[in-house]
Amino acid sequence: MRVLFDTNVLFAAFTTKGFCEDVVDEAVGACPLVWSVPLREELESSLRRKLKLGPGALAALAAYARLCEFVEPAALTAPVCRDPDDDVVLATALSGRADYLVTGDADLLALKSHHGTKILSPREFWEMLTT
Repeated sequence: MRVLFDTNVLFAAFTTKGFCEDVVDEAVGACPLVWSVPLREELESSLRRKLKLGPGALAALAAYARLCEFVEPAALTAPVCRDPDDDVVLATALSGRADYLVTGDADLLALKSHHGTKILSPREFWEMLTT
């Protein structure tokens, strides 16, 4: 079961103790993780812009990255999401053959699936993973 976590889930997991952190921690031991350079850069940019990244946060981000299989986002033939900025997430899921895309983004969640990738909220993924 291959999993891609959207930037919003990873941001929450890296910045607060709570549910998203628990979901990511649970998946790390159970699932191959997919990621791409554009999504990593988006997360790093968000973390730098909204928070001052200390050595601990940078080390945690580097440790997470080492656990991931990096893929080049696929070229989509046409825009898919109503927010065009979200298409890189879908393109990464497609290239990485992700079974699940875990996101809190309403625009992505509205799709429910894309080319065989189920799009779930962190809560839906947690329930699926733990039952």
